[in-house]
Amino acid sequence: MLIAAVVIAVMTVIRIVYAGALDLRTDEAYYWTWSKELPQLCFLDHPPVIAWFIRLGTAIFGDTNFGVRFAGILAMAASQLLLADIVRRVTHNARAVVLAVLLPEAALYYGLLMAKVAPDIAAIPFALAMIWALVRLVETKDGRWWLAAGLFGGLALLSKFTVVLLLPAVAAFLLVPDWRGRWLASPYPWIAALIALAVFSPVLIWNAQHDWASVKFQLVRATAPHDVSLRTVGDYIGLQFGLVGFVLLPVTLSALILTAWRGYRRREPVAILLSTAVLVPFLYFLWKSLTLRIGDTWPMFMWPIGFATVAINIVVLPREAWPAWMIRSTVYWARTAIVTGVAMVVLIFLYYTVAPWNLIGRADPIGGEAGYEQVVARAEAELKTTGASWIATTDYRTYAMLRWFFNGRVPVVQINERARFQGFRDPGMNQIAGHTGLYVGREPDNTGAIWAETTAKREPLERVQRTWRGVVMDTYALEKLTGWTPELAPPPDSLFYQWRWLAGEFDHVASG
Repeated sequence: MLIAAVVIAVMTVIRIVYAGALDLRTDEAYYWTWSKELPQLCFLDHPPVIAWFIRLGTAIFGDTNFGVRFAGILAMAASQLLLADIVRRVTHNARAVVLAVLLPEAALYYGLLMAKVAPDIAAIPFALAMIWALVRLVETKDGRWWLAAGLFGGLALLSKFTVVLLLPAVAAFLLVPDWRGRWLASPYPWIAALIALAVFSPVLIWNAQHDWASVKFQLVRATAPHDVSLRTVGDYIGLQFGLVGFVLLPVTLSALILTAWRGYRRREPVAILLSTAVLVPFLYFLWKSLTLRIGDTWPMFMWPIGFATVAINIVVLPREAWPAWMIRSTVYWARTAIVTGVAMVVLIFLYYTVAPWNLIGRADPIGGEAGYEQVVARAEAELKTTGASWIATTDYRTYAMLRWFFNGRVPVVQINERARFQGFRDPGMNQIAGHTGLYVGREPDNTGAIWAETTAKREPLERVQRTWRGVVMDTYALEKLTGWTPELAPPPDSLFYQWRWLAGEFDHVASG
């Protein structure tokens, strides 16, 4: 117990240091810009909870790296507490509870990258809270826990759309066990569904006001035709090994398979719930990976539920009189997963915070988005030299980082992909309309076809390299803009709107 407490304390300190020390990544800065647009009810890419989380952190700690990421530290702690209580209520075994709390520390995404703000850090604790409420339902037979599950399920869906993949698990939990007649006749599950819908209603309201933009965006991404590619399958599997753990991933999958076999054979509600909540999304993403690159974090809401099955399985195997060698092997590999996983997380933390080397080159996921202060410094100098009063860009990543670094001192406008900014407030048109601007764009984005649709006169100024640990990550063009004012709300068929291209509906991307 003492060793476990020390490990958790040390790992928490590591996450806090990581959150404060490392520059924001581009998506983090992008979500931070959302937090400045509240009370916006939804955004094209995601529901609004991540913006609320960031607003909470920055209200306490200001617009700092730690302030933006603070909610991730809280989310990790809340997730561990929920995991611990789920396992405690199912097993009544203290060692299993300790194991459940340590397993996330051994996975790179949770042990370190929960400090990196993303919609997942909101979805994970709310999804776990929904599972926890349903475990309480099994424990107490009190139908009011359905209502809590509806509340937390709605909050999870209000955090990230992919949480909808937990619905098959809830349906199986309701319909497969022998209690299905009782609960189908009870008002509680149906009221829970209405509660979840009510909590999710801000997204529905925003979409009804904006031609169902985010719904269409997600549907196009999910259904757009692509060629079959083994490379994207390999990317998906490789990411799961990397973010969950080379030992922990197979340990978790084996526990899930055993739990599913036990649950569906015996109609055990908790076993059905836990196993289905992971295996269905895992297999769905595996199927989609045949034709689509699965995002790094898309499956991350489900794995903590799998960690619960690992801890529960170790207690259940002896009770079911499984062979002694299998029990010993299960315990051994679970412990190995923790030791090797925690060591790997610590090494990666040291690499990014202490080591001076770049061992991966331009492919480094953290370094690939570092060094923007070099671009910002040159942009600031050119603003003074040219007398420009605003900044234009054609890439949401550059837009987000420029807004982060200038933080309201200079209006920043992404002139294309305006579907991303529906409902955003005036960025400062009194400083933009009729005034000289400065274009900052990553090469070759600065050569896009959209410029032919403008009256802008572009005067090249200089090229700036963004570097990290001696490696050039990107080159940016800086240009003086005159004779044109960007349109903030172009019509949907305009090249400046182009949400369909954002979702990948067409084979080509309208560059710019």
